[in-house]
Amino acid sequence: MAFSLHVLFTISAFIFSLLTPTQCDTTSTGSFIHSRAAHYPDSDEKGSETAGRCGYGSFGATINYGNVAAASDLYRDGVGCGACYQVRCTNIKYCSDEGVTVVITDQGSSDRTDFIMSKKAFRKMGQNEYAASSLLSQGIVDIEYRRVSCSYPNYNITIKIDESSDYPYYLAFVIWYQQGQKDITAVQLCETNNFSCKLLDRSYGSVFTTTSPPSGPLSLRMLFSGDDGDEKWVVPVNSIPENWKKGDIYDTGVQVE
Repeated sequence: MAFSLHVLFTISAFIFSLLTPTQCDTTSTGSFIHSRAAHYPDSDEKGSETAGRCGYGSFGATINYGNVAAASDLYRDGVGCGACYQVRCTNIKYCSDEGVTVVITDQGSSDRTDFIMSKKAFRKMGQNEYAASSLLSQGIVDIEYRRVSCSYPNYNITIKIDESSDYPYYLAFVIWYQQGQKDITAVQLCETNNFSCKLLDRSYGSVFTTTSPPSGPLSLRMLFSGDDGDEKWVVPVNSIPENWKKGDIYDTGVQVE
């Protein structure tokens, strides 16, 4: 009888393990880093309405459902723009285990903080509405954070021609909807006819610029670099049309993981 019970328990445990796999974070394996976070005083259900050092403009207030943040050292001269981080406060009385995932859209710091978050994101670190209100009243809280993958279902990497562009003499554009955990560290602009390419300047944030851009339809090459040293060039499927103009938005037709 004891043997039968033991066998039954073993079989039941095995079936249970198949039905309820071990919970794990499949988007990040990095360790949490301790720091501090504040929140924007001029935000409500989205991010700051200011232009922001990433060049996103008003789009930067709404990306990721308004769960956005300015970063200090993590801004990395603009390379950190668009990166995603899991941020959770550490006071067990108020803070949830999951915290919130924020997207870097600006540069800034306040009293030794790594993040200045939208109020929406700041509140999301709380266990409930009461805890969220208590966190907001504190203004600055202790946190821990780690890099995680960005995820934009149904979106490819997208570029917007910046308002500072002046066809055909000066081209500036900003990159949106970059998934994964890699950084865009270089961008080349190529003529689609002969594929001769020129390296673009990172003006600031996610804004890349060039004077005297080539004529005709244009293709991009983007270099994605990981913390592990892995690098790869990605060539969008879609080209920038010959008659591009400021304010235009183009789907590149590609996405990364």
